[in-house]
Amino acid sequence: MGQLGFYYDLENCIGCKGCQIACKDKNDLGEGVLFRKVYDFEGGSYPNPYIDHVTISCNHCDKPKCVENCPTGAMHKREEDGVVDYDHEKCVGCKMCIWSCPYGGPEYDKEKGKVAKCDFCTDLIDQGEDPACVAACTMRAIEYGDIDELKAKYGNNQSIRYFPDLSLTKPNIVVKQKTR
Repeated sequence: MGQLGFYYDLENCIGCKGCQIACKDKNDLGEGVLFRKVYDFEGGSYPNPYIDHVTISCNHCDKPKCVENCPTGAMHKREEDGVVDYDHEKCVGCKMCIWSCPYGGPEYDKEKGKVAKCDFCTDLIDQGEDPACVAACTMRAIEYGDIDELKAKYGNNQSIRYFPDLSLTKPNIVVKQKTR
């Protein structure tokens, strides 16, 4: 398999946070630590109000700033599948990766004094299972796979309304925006 990536169908996301909860549970994360976050954005006015739900985790970027700026090499990009992973033993908890990531991927765990992040549930994938967030999505608004295959299937839109310019790090995501 080549570079892994996510597909987000923001039109079908209902903001239930099932993906966020499944990720938190699977990774046994402490209070305030989330590897996947669901954001809600409200706007418009009567008679056309709207709410957009946006789910996001690490984008496993081609040019990850967290890897580029990690002083210990704890953050690294795996050659076999492009997953941006981290080494708990090398992490010194300096938070440089947190400050470097424009998308809020890495999270500081106060209890452990270290940083961690979405690792694409590679342990589950290796067992033939879906990542926890994908398996938990009742609306099937999240998919994963080879990024080239996802782009061929859904197009090449990588922008997410409300987020910084994603071209900075070349994220491995494909997004179906919610239409209004």
